[in-house]
Amino acid sequence: QVQVVESGGSLVQPGGSLTLSCTISGDVFSIRAVGWYRQPPGTGREFVAEVTNTDVTSYAESVKGRFTISRDSAKNTVYLRMTSLKPEDTAVYLCNAEPYGQNFGYWGQGTQVTVSS
Repeated sequence: QVQVVESGGSLVQPGGSLTLSCTISGDVFSIRAVGWYRQPPGTGREFVAEVTNTDVTSYAESVKGRFTISRDSAKNTVYLRMTSLKPEDTAVYLCNAEPYGQNFGYWGQGTQVTVSS
């Protein structure tokens, strides 16, 4: 019912910027929030940022002041603007669409972000 596709990952130098996109299709009106998560190599998945359908945002402490999450309702797309990137930000970044009335969300396939000189 809900499909999630991430895009925008690439290789970027430390200190650089990158914007990821998460496009949602299907029953978009059932979604209460969209979150970005990441999985660094050899580690588990961790929360990065979230925006609700009322534009309430939340961020992990490690990215506060550097990352900004936003949404474009007309395009059914959520963006994650990343600035001042560090090698520690290297990870597969995944988008999760969180519906009302469910104990699980819909995950995208992930997009690779590599921060390296």
